[in-house]
Amino acid sequence: MKRLIILTTALCGLGFAAHAQDKEVNVVSWGGAYEKSQVEAYNTPFTKEKGIKVNMVAADDPATPLKAQVEAGNVTGDVFDVAMADAIRMCDEGALVEFDPATLPPGADGTPAVDDFVAGSLTDCAVGNIVWGTVIGFDTTKFADGAPATVADFFDTAKFPGKRGLPKSPKRTLYLALIADGVPAAEVYDTLGTPEGVDRAFQKLDTIKKDVVWWEAGAQPMQLLADGEVSMTTVYNGRLFDAIVGEGKPFDTIWDGQYLEINAFVVPKQAPHPEAALEYVNFATGTQPLADQAKWISYGPARKSSAPLVGLYNDGKTEMAPFMPTSDEHMKTAVVDDPEFWADHSAELAERFNNWLAAN
Repeated sequence: MKRLIILTTALCGLGFAAHAQDKEVNVVSWGGAYEKSQVEAYNTPFTKEKGIKVNMVAADDPATPLKAQVEAGNVTGDVFDVAMADAIRMCDEGALVEFDPATLPPGADGTPAVDDFVAGSLTDCAVGNIVWGTVIGFDTTKFADGAPATVADFFDTAKFPGKRGLPKSPKRTLYLALIADGVPAAEVYDTLGTPEGVDRAFQKLDTIKKDVVWWEAGAQPMQLLADGEVSMTTVYNGRLFDAIVGEGKPFDTIWDGQYLEINAFVVPKQAPHPEAALEYVNFATGTQPLADQAKWISYGPARKSSAPLVGLYNDGKTEMAPFMPTSDEHMKTAVVDDPEFWADHSAELAERFNNWLAAN
């Protein structure tokens, strides 16, 4: 621990300048298109500027090898891209390096990092990189008399007929019912933390239960929509973007009441290249790299100052700003994932949800 404190202090004094001895860094991420976006936006310019090689390691969920490596006392990864809930849990367990926000670069407009990162994306041991949302997608061909635009419309099967796709998960379902019932996004957790609020959510879900098709894997909702099994469904915003822009599907997005979740970089205390790891996190979570990532994938940058710099998709014609979950307009009614709330209430709400599903 003493070594880490000294290391962090030294790097603070250097402003994370390129004085580290390490000439490589091992980054464990999620593979696929997401990894490609990181290679293009973070890794290539990082190596060019710092002379440090980035070795990417793909994992279905980087928190899994992180936990295994820490427990085995054989850590081979330097930087892990994990869900914020996992970052908070492992920080509490004492497995991760703590970051001093003052050592992170300010935003492009000079805003200190602590004020530049979106709410919930900067914690003791984690620096946010992307924000993604669970949104509502709908088939535009199903609503000739007017398109749905709100969460309330999703629950109105009389005005907007058709089946609805929902995740078989209390976390991404109960909040939606409360918003449809008139609870402001900012009051969702306070409401859901009371017995009356829980009852209210399930009563609202009762109104569409017979019309719901439940999904469990991320690819399912888009397939349900494409096959015409549902006219509307909640879906991960990145998958909906791919269908609309990449495949030309006649779908559209309802951003009202989106559920935001954050991915973040963490560094284990036993990282083999700690100096390079901290340099990488510092560089990759800067304003410009986070903005550049949007050229390759439709996830929002975790920094507010990155938003004005988001440009075109890599097709050279699609403006990415309208597809960013972190745009000012889309954030107005967003509900941000609260790991601490779910740590306290997950078990009881999951039991209630499963019992509700099983009931006629």
